[in-house]
Amino acid sequence: MSDTSLTTNSTGAPMSAKPARRDIGIKRRYAAERRFRLYGVLAIAIGVFFLCSLLFTVFSNGYTAFWQTTVSIPVMLDEKTIDPGNKRAEDPNVLITANYPILVRNALAEHLKVPASDKPAMRELGKFYSDGVRVQLRQMVMDNPSLIGTTQNIKFLASADIDSAFKGQIDLSVAETNRKVSDRQVTWMNTLSEQSVMGQSFNTGLFLNGASSRPETSGLAVAFVGSLYMMLIVLCVALPVGVAASIYLEEFAKKNRFTDLVEVNINNLAAVPSIVFGLLGLAVFINLFGWPRSASLVGGLVLSLMTLPTIIIATRAALRAVPPSIRDAALGLGASKTQVVFHHVLPLAAPGILTGTIIGLAQALGETAPLLLIGMVAFVANVPVSPLDPATALPVQIFMWANEAERAFGERTSGAIIVLLAFLAIMNIAAIILRRRFERRW
Repeated sequence: MSDTSLTTNSTGAPMSAKPARRDIGIKRRYAAERRFRLYGVLAIAIGVFFLCSLLFTVFSNGYTAFWQTTVSIPVMLDEKTIDPGNKRAEDPNVLITANYPILVRNALAEHLKVPASDKPAMRELGKFYSDGVRVQLRQMVMDNPSLIGTTQNIKFLASADIDSAFKGQIDLSVAETNRKVSDRQVTWMNTLSEQSVMGQSFNTGLFLNGASSRPETSGLAVAFVGSLYMMLIVLCVALPVGVAASIYLEEFAKKNRFTDLVEVNINNLAAVPSIVFGLLGLAVFINLFGWPRSASLVGGLVLSLMTLPTIIIATRAALRAVPPSIRDAALGLGASKTQVVFHHVLPLAAPGILTGTIIGLAQALGETAPLLLIGMVAFVANVPVSPLDPATALPVQIFMWANEAERAFGERTSGAIIVLLAFLAIMNIAAIILRRRFERRW
């Protein structure tokens, strides 16, 4: 009878089959390890692919928002149009209500040799430039009334449709009836471009202007200031409260059912949808306290409530990471519990606390849902002076621009997303740098 569990070696002596089976098991484990590594690389590749797709889509659609089409020609500040009858000394409102866009239209007609009798062409010229020239020329005249009656070289914005056509975002090969830019406007655009009168310049208005119904004059200034106020409020409210709560729970509170309940609720609050905090802010800060809607103060407090659990969890993890030997050594040298915490433990936990705080601020900066419920979707044209003034925020401004029907607002939306991503990247890089700068390895 043959024994299958035995085999012979090179000298003919019997040898067990167990080493062979063990070699097979080792090969299988190595193969499984290679497959696991392959799965990990594949998962990272998929994540990088979707991230690159997102960034490519946003940047390809939004980088043009940082450039704006402008026209620079001599404009006659005609006294008959601005101040007929020379009444500005008696009634200063004459300079405010003057029809300034006609001055630009007449200047374009003269430059392009369009006869004033051609009414359809004059109407198309009126759609060639942004209506923002009204504010631009009015401010220029009111600052220096002596300019009335003179010819000044004015650099003004093209309209949103002309800007899109000049950037190549409108297919000019389709029929004229299927696009917003006429063939005559395209001819004028090419003529001005060949004369180096029309070109693109950096769009400072994107950062300096407030909200506007015209895409070419819309900006993020109000959203910038509103977000800045809210982040300062979150930093001043959530950081000290969150750190104090973490120190008490981790270093001083006794471990009992009450503290266990508090810890469970903190972890649950970190997972609560942000819109719930918006409902809380609407009910408490606006309906109960009567604070103004759309104010940065209310938005900052709502975001503080939302950020508190993140800061508490990160701070407690940083406190736990400090070795117990630090506490024991300080206590052994006669330090009190408070001195141990504030003189030894807290400074060593500072890198983790800073990192958690910055990550919480970055999360708050990108929130939209709670701000919608407290009215921060209002149309605000003037930059807020204080946290009590109406304002909006960067993600809310993106949301509002995305809902606009005009094509040019889509470009503005992607441009604002790029700005927001840049701020988030800066904040997260700062968190990494601070952690590496102050981190100590045990």
